[in-house]
Amino acid sequence: MDIIFIGQKGIPATTGGIERHVDNLAVQLAEKGHNVHVYTRSNYTDKNLKKYKGVNLISLPSVSTKHLDAISHTFLACLDLIRRKADIIHFHSIGPSSLLWLAKLIKPNSKIIATFHSQCYYHQKWSLFARLYLKFGEYICCRFADKVITVSKTLKKYTKQKYKINSFYIPNGVYSQKYSTPKAIKKKWDFRKNSYIVLVSRLIRHKGIHYAIEAYNKIKTNKKLVIVGSGFHTDSYSDYLKSIAKNNKNIIFTGNQSGSTLRELFSNAYCFIQPSENEGLSIALLEAMSFGTPVLVSNIPENKEAIASTGYIFKNKDIGSLAKKLSFMLSNSAEVIRKGIEGKKRVEKFYNWNNITDEIVELYYESLKEKSLQIAKSYQKA
Repeated sequence: MDIIFIGQKGIPATTGGIERHVDNLAVQLAEKGHNVHVYTRSNYTDKNLKKYKGVNLISLPSVSTKHLDAISHTFLACLDLIRRKADIIHFHSIGPSSLLWLAKLIKPNSKIIATFHSQCYYHQKWSLFARLYLKFGEYICCRFADKVITVSKTLKKYTKQKYKINSFYIPNGVYSQKYSTPKAIKKKWDFRKNSYIVLVSRLIRHKGIHYAIEAYNKIKTNKKLVIVGSGFHTDSYSDYLKSIAKNNKNIIFTGNQSGSTLRELFSNAYCFIQPSENEGLSIALLEAMSFGTPVLVSNIPENKEAIASTGYIFKNKDIGSLAKKLSFMLSNSAEVIRKGIEGKKRVEKFYNWNNITDEIVELYYESLKEKSLQIAKSYQKA
């Protein structure tokens, strides 16, 4: 199949859950022999990079501002489809999906798949107009895509209730991971096994990082709080986080990390915190679980769905609840380790990329089969 991905910033993924999702899926599809193209933004992926692990990369510019980056790039990608061969055009996120109608006009014989990753209009970084536009994108996604994929059961239920459609639940995935000895992180920051608590996230307000910092400041521990990630058009929030952490030398901001360094950070953390106010299905959370790292998450439905009974939960936006649960985990290491092992088994069973890719390929083929039947019927009527 000729498969094209639209909506992501690019690959190889350095930041962003959608980018990690597309990175893994596109590479797996290429390994299975499909001809895969991924549109990339020149402010994210080196425009001179044309191939990545068998995946073809198409670099296009964008208006690099918070509100126009994604939509300007998606518009240019849709126009570029004119000169591309595509059996499947796969949109990611509801913002870019607002233009899938344009892809349908340009490529009427291609099947349009859209993955609904999250209700991102709840994210506090967006203006009122942006939130309304994202809701419009959600409407277009659910009404006009040939098939809609939802990454959580919560979103599947939502699309059924609001749009009366049967979306296809196919979650985000991760690979089973092996323990990585602390080498780079020991050299850079003197981090050792179980010497720190880790939080991996973009520095964006709805990720709730301020709750983690304020809760950490309330407890007594010799374990550091390590915050991995950077902002994206959110400098004021990044500055705010550093201001509330400045009096605690044990709160460390590492900036974005990837590859072996990120694997070491996950592997050697005592536990992982996911304090988000809103999520689709957090890949960072699944990655932490894949290393056997115990997790503590806010009690939003998507987080509870991901961990089931294999981790710890605190009340969303409640600093006191977070501090209390974190203190409990720090005082009960044997139970915490056991939970981490259970979490690793859970992601290996339910969030395995190999199985997830097979499900998506099956959906692609089902879509193409339906298209062939439609064409055959139209010929018969003619």
